Amino acid sequence: MEEKGSKIEIQDPTSEERKKDHIELAFKSQTQADDIDHRFYYEPMLSGHPGEDAIPSTALLGHTFKIPVWVSSMTGGTALARTINFNLARACKQFGMGMGLGSCRSLLYSNETLTDFDVRHLIGDQPLYANLGIAQVAELVAKGAYLKIKELVDKLSADGLIIHVNPLQEWLQPEGDSYMESPLDVIKKVLDHLNKPIIVKEVGQGMGPESIKALMKLPVQAIDFAAHGGTNFSKLELLRSDESRAEALGPLVRVGHSAGDMVQMVNQGVKELGNERQCHEIIVSGGIRNYLDGYYCLDSLSLPAVYGQASAFLKHAREGYEPLEKYIEGQISGLKMAYAFLKARKPQQP
Repeated sequence: MEEKGSKIEIQDPTSEERKKDHIELAFKSQTQADDIDHRFYYEPMLSGHPGEDAIPSTALLGHTFKIPVWVSSMTGGTALARTINFNLARACKQFGMGMGLGSCRSLLYSNETLTDFDVRHLIGDQPLYANLGIAQVAELVAKGAYLKIKELVDKLSADGLIIHVNPLQEWLQPEGDSYMESPLDVIKKVLDHLNKPIIVKEVGQGMGPESIKALMKLPVQAIDFAAHGGTNFSKLELLRSDESRAEALGPLVRVGHSAGDMVQMVNQGVKELGNERQCHEIIVSGGIRNYLDGYYCLDSLSLPAVYGQASAFLKHAREGYEPLEKYIEGQISGLKMAYAFLKARKPQQP
């Protein structure tokens, strides 16, 4: 900008090239009313462009998240697991996120795969949770082997334990485990005997309102949705089965609840339970394809929450740290604009 007397001249060195782009790209940029994302009110009058502190920090799991993002449980015990987990843990420290490890079942009786999971030195003080399936937990509980669970959490220097509940996956898995006691009863026993924070999640189907309310009555640290819409481990197991079994049991993989549905169920549960509720935090996951999906759920929830992703992180973490870093930076840029200019339209109650 140059000032000459009382006249101010604004220089724009990119003007000619930019206007040329506008002319050439205008017809390719047409959109239709059907393309509108109707989940949000867009309010462009109420904020300037976001600065570095546009995304509010989130207090959850006894830690501070700089961005409201959780790296959902993924992998362990495979050739690429160490690289993937190391890249993800490093990113969690850099960007202030939290991380759930993939199933740590192999570590219950052997340290052979410990290096795949041992990421505390990379993640720093950010939250890190070990992970066991309800079938393995039920077996340990039946034997009174609570010390085994504690030892697992301690050897990873983890903050607590994720218990994943997966009856459909186990039923459809060719090598699946069976359990006869309800997961709720098993979790109650773990809470009584294990002085560690517990997160409970599903693995791709989500859970209905009665299951959510039952968990909210327990002193679990958080409920992780793992809703229908992301990686469906029940479907994955059927793909490993023979054709006749896959055909017979295929309809089961379509059973479940979306993250949006579960947000409404949680909000309703908060109203109904009142002082009976002991769980106060949520991890929204399952079908969260990008920052707008995550932001919509967070802005609609009545409890403190972060949102989780798995496959998107997995894809970039496999490729190396730089692609993962660029992906997260893009998510942060989009989140900043969401917090500045978007407000979720409140969904109808179920």
